Amino acid sequence: MIPLLVFLAILIVLGLIVAGMYNGLVQLKVRADNAWSDIDIQLKRRHDLVPNLVETVKGYAAHEKGTFENVARYRSAAMAATSTADRAQAEGQLTQALRGLLAVAEAYPELKANVQFQSLQQSLSELEDALQNSRRYYNAVVRDLNTKIQSFPTNIIAGMFNFQQRQFFEIADASERAVPTVKF
Repeated sequence: MIPLLVFLAILIVLGLIVAGMYNGLVQLKVRADNAWSDIDIQLKRRHDLVPNLVETVKGYAAHEKGTFENVARYRSAAMAATSTADRAQAEGQLTQALRGLLAVAEAYPELKANVQFQSLQQSLSELEDALQNSRRYYNAVVRDLNTKIQSFPTNIIAGMFNFQQRQFFEIADASERAVPTVKF
């Protein structure tokens, strides 16, 4: 009778350990989904702001047609991207196009002084900060999830229940990693 009780106790302890590992994986998966949702919300806000910014700049720099077309094209591509890697690449291209748009604005002092443009530029700056924070949090959660999926013994549980590693939200464009040149 005692060996049976010991065996049952061992099974219960093992069951609790497996349940704890499984619940830890589920918690990280849900946190990763939530973090991705936060990024998605920030990107949506950014995509909604871009047309207003473009229209404001168009009023002052109508001949910069190529810049406006790039912003529109990359915004559409970013909105259509589905996978993490495609989304990161498309958002990187949109960021570059927005930098070009803001560079165009630098050439027009009356535009830079426009209250609406300043407000839109401030909103974009705040959105970029929020987006950067969301990306950082997402990548931290993905790091924790991927580490747990690869670590023993949770890798066994992850394999049994088909937990998949996630991709990091990384900068795909090497030019975004480059240190800007400052000249006086």
